[in-house]
Amino acid sequence: MTDAKQLTSAFEALMQPARFKDYGPNGLQVQGRDQIRKLVSGVTASKALIEAAIDAKADGIFVHHGLFWRGQDGRVVGWMRERLKLLLAHDINLWAYHLPLDAHPTLGNNAQLGKVLGFEITDWFGENKLACLGHSGPLVFENAQKLADHVALTLGRRVTCIDPVGRELSRLAWCTGGAQGYFEEAIAAGADAFLTGEISEPQMHYAHEMGVAFLACGHHASERYGAQAVASHVAQSFGLAHQFIDIDNPA
Repeated sequence: MTDAKQLTSAFEALMQPARFKDYGPNGLQVQGRDQIRKLVSGVTASKALIEAAIDAKADGIFVHHGLFWRGQDGRVVGWMRERLKLLLAHDINLWAYHLPLDAHPTLGNNAQLGKVLGFEITDWFGENKLACLGHSGPLVFENAQKLADHVALTLGRRVTCIDPVGRELSRLAWCTGGAQGYFEEAIAAGADAFLTGEISEPQMHYAHEMGVAFLACGHHASERYGAQAVASHVAQSFGLAHQFIDIDNPA
C-alpha cells in the first residue's frame, strides 16, 4: 500500500510533463482514494477499461489516452458522464500521460515498441524528440513486406504496407500512434522505412515519390507497451500489485 500523492510524485518525476506542450493535461486527471494497493494500466481511459479495473479491484488506473483534451466540449454529458460516474463512484484515481509517455527513452511507447520488434535505437528526431531512428538489429528484412509480416506477427494485427522500391531495409524510423505527419522528417533523416500507427491520404504519394516504405501498424496496437512498462516499473518500486488490461481496438 502507498499514498496516492507519493505515486503521483513518482509518475511526475519519471514522465517530466513540464517538458512538453501537450494536447491535454498530463498527470492525475481524476482524484480517488488516498491509499493505493493495486494499479491497472491500459491504453485508453475507456468505459470498458474502467469497468475492467473495477472488476480487478484496482485503486488507480494509468493510461496513455486520458479523459481531457484541448478543444473538446467541456460538458459532463454522454460518454464523459458515464466514465466519470464510474471513477467517482468507485473512488478510483486516474493518471494519464500523453507525449511524455511517447518520449520516455526506455519505458515510453516508442522505446518499448522498438524493443518488442527487436529494433535498436541510434537516434531520436521530430518535435520533442518523440520518434526513433535505428535499425533492425540482427534481423534482416529484404523488403518492406517482409518487415510488415514481422510486425503483423509480433503485434497480432494486419499491417498496411506501402513498399515503392522493394529493396532491403537497413535504416528504420518509427513513432507510435497517429504520427503519420512525421513521415517527411523520417525521409529527411535517411530512413528506408517508417512505421507508425495510422496512414492518411498523402503518405502513399510521399512513399512512391521519395522511394521510402511506409507501414501503418495500428494506433492502439503500436501503443500497448509504454503504459504497462511505466506502471509496472513504478508499482514494483512501491511494492504494489499491477495488471495491464488490453481493451482490443482495431483502429
